[in-house]
Amino acid sequence: MGHKNYLAVGQSARDRLFGLARAGDKPVPLNMLISQQGKINHGRLAVITFSICTVVLGIVLSFVPWLDYLIFKELKLWNGSLSYSYWQKPGVIRLTKVYIFNMTNPQGFLDHGEKPKLVEVGPFVYREDMEKVNIVFHDNDTVTYQHKKILRFVPEMSVDKSQKLVVPNIPLLTVTSFSPNLASMLISLFISGLSLGNRERAKPFVQITAEELVFGYDDPLVNLAHYVYPKGKRPNSQMGLLLARNGTLDEVSTIYAGERLDRFGYLDRVNGMDHLPHWKDSPCNDIRASEGSFFPPRAVTKSDMLYVYDKDLCRILPLQYREDVYKDGIQTGLYTPPSSTLETPDVNPDNKCYCQSEWCPPRGLQNISPCQYYAPVYLSYPHFYDADPSLLKDFEGLKPEKEKHESYFKIQPKLGVPLEGQVRVQLNLKVDQAKNIATNGINKFPSIIFPVMWLQEGIEGVSNSIWWWVFLATRVAPVAGPTLAYSLIIFGLSILIYLFIKAYRNFVIGDKPIEIVEMGRETIRRSSTLIINSSQKLLHNNTMYQPLSQCDPSPDDGNEDGLQELNFVKKRDSLTRSIDELKGRLNRDFVKSNFAEPERESLIDSDNTFIMSEHHQHRLYSVPDDYY
Repeated sequence: MGHKNYLAVGQSARDRLFGLARAGDKPVPLNMLISQQGKINHGRLAVITFSICTVVLGIVLSFVPWLDYLIFKELKLWNGSLSYSYWQKPGVIRLTKVYIFNMTNPQGFLDHGEKPKLVEVGPFVYREDMEKVNIVFHDNDTVTYQHKKILRFVPEMSVDKSQKLVVPNIPLLTVTSFSPNLASMLISLFISGLSLGNRERAKPFVQITAEELVFGYDDPLVNLAHYVYPKGKRPNSQMGLLLARNGTLDEVSTIYAGERLDRFGYLDRVNGMDHLPHWKDSPCNDIRASEGSFFPPRAVTKSDMLYVYDKDLCRILPLQYREDVYKDGIQTGLYTPPSSTLETPDVNPDNKCYCQSEWCPPRGLQNISPCQYYAPVYLSYPHFYDADPSLLKDFEGLKPEKEKHESYFKIQPKLGVPLEGQVRVQLNLKVDQAKNIATNGINKFPSIIFPVMWLQEGIEGVSNSIWWWVFLATRVAPVAGPTLAYSLIIFGLSILIYLFIKAYRNFVIGDKPIEIVEMGRETIRRSSTLIINSSQKLLHNNTMYQPLSQCDPSPDDGNEDGLQELNFVKKRDSLTRSIDELKGRLNRDFVKSNFAEPERESLIDSDNTFIMSEHHQHRLYSVPDDYY
């Protein structure tokens, strides 16, 4: 008997849980929703469960940043993510544009002290095909790689690269600039011997093509240095300003892969070191900067400063947020270098560590000789833009313009992806006058910061696939996420409201309201005369007539018209009462046989025309003979 008690208790708990009415109980709203004729409607219960889950899911999605989770998952660098394919082999067109300053009055400058007349020649455009090779992922959220770059000349975007240009003889002037610290007589003898073998390479200016200046030409001094310098520090065997850019670079970089977005894309190691070896002190030797593919999103860091590293810069370049701008319909932040980047140490003490000696360059110059085999090469913005005006007064033909010569990046603040960026820098040769070397008029070359060339490298846009990804992540997702969440909530609530209204109607007028209405209308049309007219006659007259016979009239009857005789019948006293009893009986029998227990009590005593019609439709309306 114990198990039966348990079953009874379980059934009672189920009935109370789902609102199933038992004998003597009043129906509750939950009963109307999930039960029909005292039994659970499993189909309706499934729909209700689905609706509730939809509402709950919509509420959860409205509070949880689930779209951001999916976006940042694809943003992180891991083998298979969308950003990895873009980072490993960018599908963007990366161009390097070179502009060379052609010296038009070399003899007037040396012999007569004229200002150098410079004519900018260019651009010489090279397309950079770049990919990351030797990629290794580490457990500490970092990835190690090397750059492989190939620069290809783009003739349709360039000027004639075969034309001869006059530029300073960088190897020769580098050696003569060191003469005050060396034996001047020995250097003079060496250059005199060099002049006998190759007179053109022993002059202060050389005449070469842009291709030779950029990607190398034979020079006896460079060739000698290649064999004299110790291994690991020796220069290339040719003289070329961008010669080291082609092929797989020796530099091994390690960056953060994006587990923490506040350092995403920033360098962790360069050749295994956590600092730049060219400078002794911080912040000059810091490497906390991006290599240019990704930046920590401003929406995460809340910082207006970003940093980018380029080996040619020999330092990290700070970038300061300026304003919001749009690039191809996507909001980005415009970043440019702050004015203090190339400021003198007395104004910006952080630049003191870039001074290799007691002498520090004027505003607008950056010493990068440690990255150029200690050749006296200085970096500036093109045409000495944003530099000390004294650097301009010694030359003719330099016209600095912000729009043409300023470096900038346009970076999406939510993802940290640069959609456009250009780095513009100028290479200058610092010449110290060698008064004791008269060969070929070298002693006539004054001390000066002489501009040689400037270049612009960067991207003007991203590939279509990356643009669509950024557009969906930044423009569509912020709208689609809340829209989907609220749509789920509204959809689920609409289904619940519809089910409640439908269940309530079924509870009030039965399970088949449309059929009942139609049958009631048909019954009313057929029996309206019998019920309504007879009831009126019975109420206003105590007599009624019935035909005595149904036979045909005959002459013997004495009625020529053949009128049927009517027999006067006295109405029974109990006729009116019998009609009421009949209606009550019809109600009770019909309700008990066609309605569930919760509906019977309210319907069994009602004067419902639809119940009478339903009874007639099912041929339950049969009047006994003794009522007539």
